[in-house]
Amino acid sequence: MNIMLNQLEHMIIDGYRLTRSDDVKDLLTAPLDELMNCAGNLQKHFCGNHVDLCTIINGRSGRCSENCKYCAQAACHHTGIEEYSFLSTEEILANALANEKSGVNRFAIVTSGRALGGEEFEQAIKTYEKMHAVLNIDLCASHGILNRQQFHQLRTAGVKSYHHNIETSRRYFPQICTSHTYDDRINTIRLAQAEGLSVCSGGIIGMGETWEDRFDMAFSLAELNIMSIPINALMAIKGTGLENQPALSADEILRTIAIFRLINPEANIRLAAGRKLLPDNGATAFLHGASASITGNMLTTSGTTINEDLAMLDKLGLSNK
Repeated sequence: MNIMLNQLEHMIIDGYRLTRSDDVKDLLTAPLDELMNCAGNLQKHFCGNHVDLCTIINGRSGRCSENCKYCAQAACHHTGIEEYSFLSTEEILANALANEKSGVNRFAIVTSGRALGGEEFEQAIKTYEKMHAVLNIDLCASHGILNRQQFHQLRTAGVKSYHHNIETSRRYFPQICTSHTYDDRINTIRLAQAEGLSVCSGGIIGMGETWEDRFDMAFSLAELNIMSIPINALMAIKGTGLENQPALSADEILRTIAIFRLINPEANIRLAAGRKLLPDNGATAFLHGASASITGNMLTTSGTTINEDLAMLDKLGLSNK
């Protein structure tokens, strides 16, 4: 790529989209401030001043059969995480109502395990139906590798979006997980989309992957037409397969966010785990490419409260309204 960033910015605004055929290695050596400014301008053009905030509840914890190296909930790891079966409808609904009252845009139930099924899946459907009847915010689900009929049930129950990360590149995925495949994840995303659900999908950076892997992930998400892309910076958890992986620098995370914005200009690039590694807990990122965030309690990694995020957005001249 032998064009200047400001030229590329205008090309993207005018409809050009970066693809795998483009030589994007210059984005790795471009001055970070210039790259971030370019990402910020694209964010303003495509997303305005809106920042989408979602919250999640860990609806079922631990005892996961899968062997994802980063995950505290995998049964093969020994992290001391609390383990419990699917929460009651009453507990989940109370949590959802509190989050709605706090002002978030959507609420998701996330469960451990390869897939939610049987009686627990039926309980989840009843819970979504109840939330859909009393909540005004959007509902999201994250229950692993489901089939088309299950996605139909979720959609009928009032769920609008499904979260299912691809995690990393196709090349690097087997280094992170061998109990299921990259294609299992891609097929799940396509089944959810076929049922009319919007899909939220991203991944984790800092697991030992290369920049080429990150580019591959960004292009794969663009090719899948993903409009909500969470970017997690690994927070290594003792007892997992990546417990000794060093944390990424803030500059590397910010460069990654900017690159994902350039490749997926219309999507919500969503801050997730690892926000504490960023300047001012993500304030810099919110002005330079990130247009969304998971807020509140974030599974097994420390998060930020809803009130703190709303106050930050107001100070930055942004809003989730």
